[in-house]
Amino acid sequence: MASVTDGSFSARIIAWQLKNGRHNLPWQGDNPYHVWLSEIMLQQTQVVKVIDYFNHFIKTFPTLPALANADEQAVMALWSGLGYYSRARNLHKAARLCVKKHNGQLPDNMSDLMALPGIGRTTAAAIMSLAYDQPKAILDGNVKRVMARYFKVAGEPNSGPTLKKLWQLAEQQQTTENPRAYSQGLM
Repeated sequence: MASVTDGSFSARIIAWQLKNGRHNLPWQGDNPYHVWLSEIMLQQTQVVKVIDYFNHFIKTFPTLPALANADEQAVMALWSGLGYYSRARNLHKAARLCVKKHNGQLPDNMSDLMALPGIGRTTAAAIMSLAYDQPKAILDGNVKRVMARYFKVAGEPNSGPTLKKLWQLAEQQQTTENPRAYSQGLM
């Protein structure tokens, strides 16, 4: 195993992503609205299921203002079958706040993103790295498993001390060299 701070972990993740990672998902790219929508849809839901929902959602609500101006029942109907319906309600509320407070755009900083309903630290960081190519540490369930195995972190991943250690590792491994590919490869 390499040292925690020598950069080889992030270099390996980026190299793997560029060679083997998925490059054909409809939300990949630098459109913040698409990245945000996919990150919310992908919470507790498999990629294969999200693809069709994402495509229908974007066809119906092609922009963040279109989502904000939609009737909540229309949003909920389109979300039907995806589960965890609070995600759809929060998405709609957040879109309306973006129109009201951010000129119809998704914010490009962590604090404003995390002030939106349904966006926590990891989702905000994923948006920052995937949409804006900014180096921000993410720590979703997959990343916890990768970090714990690679760096041999013992303990329950969601317990206080272990979670703190995993966040420290995630922050130490973040790189300014292609943050988008690094985050995508980790997830």
